Amino acid sequence: MIKTSISPLRRAALALLLISGFATALVGTVVAQDAAPAEEAVAEAPVAEAPAAVEDTAPPAVTPGSADAAEAEAAAEAPEPIVDKGDVAWMLVATLLVVMMAVPGLALFYGGLVRSKNMLSVLMQVMTVFSLIVVLWAVYGYSLAFVGGGAVFGSFDALFLKGITIDSLAATFTDGIMLPEFVFIAFQSTFAGITCALIVGSFAERIKFSAVLIFSVIWFTLSYLPIAHMVWAGNGYLYGKGALDFAGGTVVHINAGVAGLVGAYLVGKRVGLGREAMGPHSLTLTMVGASMLWVGWFGFNAGSNLEATSGAALAFINTLFATAAAVLSWSAIEALLRGKASMLGAASGAVAGLVAITPACGSVGVMGGIVIGLAAGVFCFWGVTGLKRMLGADDTLDVFGVHGLGGILGAILTGVFAAPSLGGTGADDFSIGAQVLIQAEAVVITIVWSGVVAAVAFIVAKLLAGGLRVSEEEEREGLDITSHGEAAYG
Repeated sequence: MIKTSISPLRRAALALLLISGFATALVGTVVAQDAAPAEEAVAEAPVAEAPAAVEDTAPPAVTPGSADAAEAEAAAEAPEPIVDKGDVAWMLVATLLVVMMAVPGLALFYGGLVRSKNMLSVLMQVMTVFSLIVVLWAVYGYSLAFVGGGAVFGSFDALFLKGITIDSLAATFTDGIMLPEFVFIAFQSTFAGITCALIVGSFAERIKFSAVLIFSVIWFTLSYLPIAHMVWAGNGYLYGKGALDFAGGTVVHINAGVAGLVGAYLVGKRVGLGREAMGPHSLTLTMVGASMLWVGWFGFNAGSNLEATSGAALAFINTLFATAAAVLSWSAIEALLRGKASMLGAASGAVAGLVAITPACGSVGVMGGIVIGLAAGVFCFWGVTGLKRMLGADDTLDVFGVHGLGGILGAILTGVFAAPSLGGTGADDFSIGAQVLIQAEAVVITIVWSGVVAAVAFIVAKLLAGGLRVSEEEEREGLDITSHGEAAYG
């Protein structure tokens, strides 16, 4: 029987109200801690992942012969910022590729893995969460992640993208080479959106739709944004420490994987788990989704170079070879231990390889990338089998086993294979031991931060949504009908 109720709409409205509440609280926190003046520039100093906006303002008057005059003369001799049409075209394509990763790539990958009665609920959660976070990115996310601030949070100087126009520019890896800031904002919004969408795989098939939305708003605000700032912003804590994360091993995958594991514990296990058949309803769709993820991931990784240069080529080739290596290693270990290599295993291996190479793709050589991919296939296979049994959590679609563990492995091995002696791009004085310690610190901070925020976010979502999960009757009937009033298949 379909229950008619307006509660989902009411809960969704509460989620939107939470946005303003948390934004207000964070304004007070940022102002109190950083006391940033209103006149502070809307951007950082140029860094790899946190480009600086270029303001079109007149220089202040200076006294000839003074230090200010010397600086003004040097500034006058600096080359004019260059916006390369090839870079702009590549970054627009890369942004589109990441959108395709989420919708429909991730949605189909997840959708094929659940039972047919929950297919549409997963598609809906992925698409809606992605859309919600992209909008919040424009409202306050970009400002808190990349604009001014301190070691943990940015500022509200660019709230609602204030002060950013079609002429605003953002820095790239190369001095003097710029991008339209709107391009960088759009590109980074897709990272935030897909990170939050990844988490829904951990508690698929039994969570309330309203609870998903409320959780996503809170976790995005208090976990994704500060981790992104710490790792990628020029004044971020982990960036200052020298942590290497080219495209999101900590920011995206460890962050999402840990939050998903916490959710799996707090939402609870599916009704009938271990007693009823709960296998994937369409491995064909899962394979299609995994393939789209692989293709889209070239935009995710190579796009993080911000330019169409050899740096993008390195990230691109590593994304290709490491992923292929992970498909082979997962299939091999599965055949060795279970007697057969499965399509599900190959698709999972591809995602594991993509996850593990993400933090390393722009810093390691091709052979180092292949080793990371081979290791990821084996390590993540253990994560979704042996470790999953040890943890005892019903992580429905193995978000922690693949994204969490794969991100941890990739982040640590980045500190090894970035060494120039192993084909990496590190400096001549690069120290593997020192860098691995820095990488480990970034991993631990991300795990603890995301875990604590996720727990708080789920508790608040439970209070506001009247519980985290649907009733047993609704779960048995399927979320497609009971939560959305429609069915995937006739």
